[in-house]
Amino acid sequence: MSSVGTQTVEQQHTSHEEDTGLWSWITTVDHKRIAIMYFVTATFFFFVAGAKALAIRVQLMFPEQELITPEVYNQFFTMHGTTMIFLVAMPMAVAFFNYVVPLQIGARDVAFPRLNALSYWVFLFGGLYLNSSFIVGAAPHASWVGYATLTMPEFSPGQNTNFWLIGLSILGIASIAGGVNFITTIINMRAPGMKLMRMPLFTWMTFVTSFLLITAIPVIGVALIYLGFDRLFGTVFFQPAGGGDPVLWQHLFWIFGHPEVYILILPAFGVISDVIPTFSKKPLFGYPIVVYAGLLIGFIGWGVWSHHMFTVGLGPIADSFFVAATMIIAIPTGVKIFNWIATMWGGSLKFTTAMLFSVGLVAVFTVGGLSGIMHASAPVNLQQHDTYFVVAHFHYVIVGGAMMGLWAGLYYWFPKVRGRYLSETLGKWHFWTTMIGFNLTFFPMHFAGIFGMPRRIYTYSAELNVDIYNQLATIGAFIFALSAVIMAWNLVKSWRGGEKAPANPWGAPHLEWSIPSPPHHYNFPAIPTVQSREPLWNDGEREAILAVTMEEPETEPVMPNPSYWPILLAASITLIWALVMTGIWWVIALAILPVIYCVFKWGMEPAFPEGH
Repeated sequence: MSSVGTQTVEQQHTSHEEDTGLWSWITTVDHKRIAIMYFVTATFFFFVAGAKALAIRVQLMFPEQELITPEVYNQFFTMHGTTMIFLVAMPMAVAFFNYVVPLQIGARDVAFPRLNALSYWVFLFGGLYLNSSFIVGAAPHASWVGYATLTMPEFSPGQNTNFWLIGLSILGIASIAGGVNFITTIINMRAPGMKLMRMPLFTWMTFVTSFLLITAIPVIGVALIYLGFDRLFGTVFFQPAGGGDPVLWQHLFWIFGHPEVYILILPAFGVISDVIPTFSKKPLFGYPIVVYAGLLIGFIGWGVWSHHMFTVGLGPIADSFFVAATMIIAIPTGVKIFNWIATMWGGSLKFTTAMLFSVGLVAVFTVGGLSGIMHASAPVNLQQHDTYFVVAHFHYVIVGGAMMGLWAGLYYWFPKVRGRYLSETLGKWHFWTTMIGFNLTFFPMHFAGIFGMPRRIYTYSAELNVDIYNQLATIGAFIFALSAVIMAWNLVKSWRGGEKAPANPWGAPHLEWSIPSPPHHYNFPAIPTVQSREPLWNDGEREAILAVTMEEPETEPVMPNPSYWPILLAASITLIWALVMTGIWWVIALAILPVIYCVFKWGMEPAFPEGH
């Protein structure tokens, strides 16, 4: 970052390193602190969504139960899905983007530090706004996919769906801001010699994911605007009686929704593409092919959305195209799996918890991928559509893929964040209870679906003969919940008193491991020069880099000023969206004034200390 200068160690220590209070976190623009806040917030929502899932599983453990009302059930499964996708999996990946990517590319910060902070605060306020719907008894209840015409006023009166569409609109702002930030950071702020084909795979997958974010989120944004106009202004975009088309919602949602699957899974692929080589003690097999496979997944992912819509009557020509595209996208995904296996083959394997979760991802994602290929066949899809077979497939891909990859990253990079190890004993318990609980929960759902159990139902008839599958799934869900408690305990315990870790505890090859743990606020005292893909595995290059990165500087780099304008701007943006629910447009117009004021003050605020 060319505008970063230097100041004395004493001055920098006073202005940055001693800021440890709550206010310093509220005003921080340090990408590492923002990453920690993202992770903590996403973990909180993970437990919120998990509690709803347990309530769902208890309700479905036996046929014809009435432990919760149908309305509460609809609210729980709608908010479980919405929370897991938009408030857990996506922001948890962004937490890793924030912490790891600048360190991997040799940057002192992200390109837009205050925009980065704004992204977090908008995410937080959007998540709180969405969940505040429970407080007023109006939680969303039309499923996380929001199909028209279920979301029309006559079928969803009240504010329930309004909370959903406005909450997602707020969260979309955070996602787009984050995508712009990381694209700019990766393009412009790589260390000297860090060519694109020398970047670690996690950075590469962040790059691809960021492009998907800035292109896919606007699509659902358009759909939400249409839905808002239908509900608030009486338009008929999705109203058949007025000439609208409810299938238009499905097209818009799934044009976003299928790239969204790769927004969730590609970061996990990036994590294990760094973890597996480290614990195999050999470079990633076929690095260029894995990069190109990730790019192909991001590109072809735009051409498969209507395999979610084989039952709506698109016709044989359209169906055939999406059958072919769905089968084709399996190729780069399969290539990645073979590359990971080839990397482990002949390697000096060390099965740490991070490595176990990486291998676990390969195993369970393969199961999810195979069932996905089954859905590529339109006749098979017609049989399995909207059954629990699809629920099983989806969770094998998203939970078994995305979440296991992120947990691998948690155990891998925690020593860098805290300078301490997570407990490997508790980590092994976390892994095995996850594998047992996850598979016991979701594998029986394949059979329940084949036997005809529909998804999104409050209860079911005993005559379906799916009792045993639901009972196994419920038992598995509680084991899975236990694994989450173990993870949380491990985090708290190790954060406070875990075994201290050196700068590079795993003997890993990338730049983030060339600096002290935890890193200084300025990351690198001087920016190193990179000459290869695995700089810390090449003796001469490693020594040259460590001579630069491990030395205390005589003068510390000047970092951006903290700012409270991101949180105030985020609060103002959320307020405007929330007031839309009132329908009092002059009040909404007045609420624009705080946004204008915050933007003005943001623009006038000096980004760096005076004189730099």
